[in-house]
Amino acid sequence: MVGKWQCTVCGYLYDPGFGDPDNGILSGTTFEELSEEWVCPACGAQLDEFEPFTEEEE
Repeated sequence: MVGKWQCTVCGYLYDPGFGDPDNGILSGTTFEELSEEWVCPACGAQLDEFEPFTEEEE
C-alpha cells in the first residue's frame, strides 16, 4: 500500500490516492514521484519538510 505523507510545518496530508489536482498532480502519483519543484499547497513547504504519515491511536 502506498502511504500518505504529512507536512511537518502545517499538517497538510498528501494522499497519493487523491494527488494534488489543483497543481496538476494526478491521483495515483506517489510521494516519491513528485518533482523537486512541488511544494505543500497549504503552506509552501519543500518536500524535505514532509514525513511518512502513520495513523496512530491517541
